[in-house]
Amino acid sequence: MSTHVANFAPWQQRVYDQAVAALDAGRLAHGLLFCGPAKLGKRAVAERLARRVLCQQPAAGGEPCGACRGCHLIDAGTHPDYHVVSFVPNKEGTRLRTEIVIEQIRELSEQLSLTPQYGGAQVAILDPAEAINNAAGNALLKTLEEPVPGRYLWLVSAHPARLSATIRSRCQRYEFRLPPLDEALAWLRANGHTDAVTREALDAARGHPGLAQEWLENDGLKLRRDVAADLAKLGRGDAGAVEIAQRWVADEQAALRLRHAADLALAEASGLTDPMRTRSLAAWFDQANRTRDLLRTTVRADLAVTELLLAWRGANGAQASGGSRR
Repeated sequence: MSTHVANFAPWQQRVYDQAVAALDAGRLAHGLLFCGPAKLGKRAVAERLARRVLCQQPAAGGEPCGACRGCHLIDAGTHPDYHVVSFVPNKEGTRLRTEIVIEQIRELSEQLSLTPQYGGAQVAILDPAEAINNAAGNALLKTLEEPVPGRYLWLVSAHPARLSATIRSRCQRYEFRLPPLDEALAWLRANGHTDAVTREALDAARGHPGLAQEWLENDGLKLRRDVAADLAKLGRGDAGAVEIAQRWVADEQAALRLRHAADLALAEASGLTDPMRTRSLAAWFDQANRTRDLLRTTVRADLAVTELLLAWRGANGAQASGGSRR
């Protein structure tokens, strides 16, 4: 059994224990895929496992000592046998790329072909793995298919279905799942949140503790309440679709507002007995999610959101008692 890792949530600890058991038994594959919903701490588990593999003087239970040269080099971000591949700046240096490209994978393959400088292992973490483009994916597959002893290639992904089936088949899979409700509530309480808001946030996040935690710390719940109030005003005819749309897209929170709006429609639909109204809300839920995807394109956000909100007015029109239609 591995030592309990301080600050790991219970669902992280479970996956870490699984991976450690495989490592200690000599069954840890060259390629690993840490997958599951975003914000459940997949990268943290992969990083801790890397520390365990690369530590030169492991403590009791095999945990990294934190004091050897290897541990210090990881802390400093300069360990020659530890590689993290993620988004890099574009050629102009003006912004980060949105893909992991073939040059990065070729460079990584070259590094992994070298003899480790400390001890007998090298570890590479790719995050987010689903951002690998086709050419990079083919280069990665070559590295996965020709494993060298002591070389570990670990993929972290919230969207593993976007990876090729061949890449997935070459990796040992470690899956993160949403924890039971009681465990999620206990973890949020242990992070200093009161019971009432904890339940509200967890309910809003559909049982996802990482998302609930983020909303509790960054006013995400207040945003959700504001969205609910706006939809209610719109349904009653107390506010106009154009006015609300312009407010919703005026900052960086537009996508989150649409997520909340879709979830609120779904929650309302689940409590109804009127099949026509339920179908209408379900259709609006789909439209809200499509609009959220549109925000990533060059479409004018205010127009797309106005159209969505007008559809909400339409869906609520039969219920509104003669409110003015602005």
